[in-house]
Amino acid sequence: MFSYQLYSSRNFGPLPATLKMLAAVGYKDTEGFGGLYSDDATLATLADGLKTNGLTMSTGHFGLPMIESDPAFVIKVAKAVGMKKVYCPHVMPADRPADGAGWKAFGARLEKAGAPLVAAGLSFGWHNHDFEFAGCADGTVPMFQILQGGPNLEWEMDVAWVVRGGGNPLLWIAAFGKRISAAHVKDIAAKGEKLDEDGWADVGHGTVDWKTIMAALKAAGVSYYVMEHDNPADDRRFATRSLATGKGL
Repeated sequence: MFSYQLYSSRNFGPLPATLKMLAAVGYKDTEGFGGLYSDDATLATLADGLKTNGLTMSTGHFGLPMIESDPAFVIKVAKAVGMKKVYCPHVMPADRPADGAGWKAFGARLEKAGAPLVAAGLSFGWHNHDFEFAGCADGTVPMFQILQGGPNLEWEMDVAWVVRGGGNPLLWIAAFGKRISAAHVKDIAAKGEKLDEDGWADVGHGTVDWKTIMAALKAAGVSYYVMEHDNPADDRRFATRSLATGKGL
């Protein structure tokens, strides 16, 4: 199923207009992020907008502090909009471990934090950026250690961040495909291009070999394919062209 990470449209909107646009260009599913359900009022606006436009929200991002401090609220949000899977999306530089043992412990911490969500019937996992693929001084790779430390964690693979981090998505899919339950479908512009969009591109209009990678993800049984662009100049353009590419893969 193709979905849309609403973070891509955070600089546009307002939210009701964004949801109407996504439905109009052909999306059926969305992915949420923290700012959309920071309190009951924003959650109500989100839930109403999804229902009005015939959209679902199968997956969502929540910060680790929220997951650890108030899992009941995370569960409340997930149930309110029909989420099936929750992913923790990031850890700030100051909080990142320095070695393999630290990252393995971080994976265990994630799994413990997600236990109440799993007990409530949700799936839980980690969403990567690029730093998880930079080797530590001891020669270990953070992403590998996270998955080792949290053996039951699912993985939402952000393919373009894997590439930017120096990793080979196909090798990671081959090794951990059974744990990849969702993928962020995003693209990287050619060097020196799209600098006003932080070097990202609409899916199918950049340098990532999406035809090959999508085939590998599908073969691995990945359920959700989430379109994302971290800084599009035009979110409707991105949403439309990326969905067209995805449907053709």
